[in-house]
Amino acid sequence: MAQVVEITSLEDERLGPYRQLTGRQMQREKVFIAESEPVILAGLEKGCRPLSLLMEKQHIEGKGKKLVDKCGVPVYTGEDALLEGLTGFRLSRGILCAMERPEMMQPEDILLHARRIAVLENVVDGTNVGALMRSAAALGVDGVLLTQDCCDPLQRRAARVSMGAVLRMPWAFCPDPLTLLKETGFQTAALALRENALSIQDNQLKRANKLALFLGAEGEGLRQETIDGCDFAVIIPMHHNVNSLNVAAAGAVAFWELCKQERTEA
Repeated sequence: MAQVVEITSLEDERLGPYRQLTGRQMQREKVFIAESEPVILAGLEKGCRPLSLLMEKQHIEGKGKKLVDKCGVPVYTGEDALLEGLTGFRLSRGILCAMERPEMMQPEDILLHARRIAVLENVVDGTNVGALMRSAAALGVDGVLLTQDCCDPLQRRAARVSMGAVLRMPWAFCPDPLTLLKETGFQTAALALRENALSIQDNQLKRANKLALFLGAEGEGLRQETIDGCDFAVIIPMHHNVNSLNVAAAGAVAFWELCKQERTEA
């Protein structure tokens, strides 16, 4: 039976992983916080070692009981106000598990046998990164590269929104994805509003043996040098004077269109 520990102070040193740490701090500590059952289970499937659980008392013998039994680690609990002061949000939205981070993949390994790659440039919102990861995994993308200024896919919100896809999808940070992709034989497409842009349905894109799609930051989009360096600029045809979609929605549409052949062959 797991050990249940009643928290009485926010200063308890055992609670370090659950404090309101930045993504960089979490990376240095080689730990991440998995929120909700799907993310925790995905972490266990990945081989990530659970360190502890944090949940409201009502969940220990309720919706969290299976996870408590499966993880076999200390379970921290306490008064609702105390837990909210620790994490910065109500735990009723989920059960938290501190887990060891998986080993980082190398971009070259992801590209080795890939045909369709998504590249995220300066996408800083965790919700968007999580949604893009979930869509990429569901719609047949082989891997995701992220520039160094992107949100960490293992950030709590990103992992939760992805429904655990960040632990199933191959991804890696890459300082210069455009150069690496060209060196490894990929054609590159920038999702950007340009007069000479191809439709996402264009056969030139579908015929590409290896294709990487670049998606840019919320609001600003891709950097000009990235667009200029890509082989194609690509747009999603729009109606009713709408000129763009949220980056997560645009990514889902583009992945569906560009990965049709891969899904059929699978």
